[in-house]
Amino acid sequence: MVPYPSPLTDIALVLALGLLAAAAASDIAFRRIPNGIAAALALAAGVRHAASGPAVLAVAAGVAGMVGAVAALLWHRGLLGGGDVKLLAAAALLVPPASVPVLLLAVPLAGGVLAILHLLLRPVAEVCVGRPARGASVARRLLRHEARRIARGAPLPYGVAIAAGAAFVMIGPGG
Repeated sequence: MVPYPSPLTDIALVLALGLLAAAAASDIAFRRIPNGIAAALALAAGVRHAASGPAVLAVAAGVAGMVGAVAALLWHRGLLGGGDVKLLAAAALLVPPASVPVLLLAVPLAGGVLAILHLLLRPVAEVCVGRPARGASVARRLLRHEARRIARGAPLPYGVAIAAGAAFVMIGPGG
């Protein structure tokens, strides 16, 4: 049986990828993931799973609930942000239940790549710490803000890793 046979699932997939991109962009710019994005992802997930029947939706919700509970424990220990918890739970709801282990592997791998990129960009970003010239590009302004965050020891925008891992799983062969 094809996991998602309805044309609505294609629309939900495109919408979900856009919402994941919006979550990543918001996390980069503001270190905040709006609740509305996680809620909209959950709705897109419902549309994707509804085409496969209520049993699949129930299993997906149960698996996503477990992922959310573990992520909440990580939040309680200060290892994840609250927006990351909601985004990860919504991402777990978005992918097929059998693909959640792949998601849980793809997210930290994407986080490692993000950390390496962050470290590689550090010397470039430090050049931009000074006040940007009038009319400086958005990228230069973001680099300046990012350099300040690095200097303060601020955490990585992990929503980017969650979004990248979820997108990888969704567009991959099992998604």
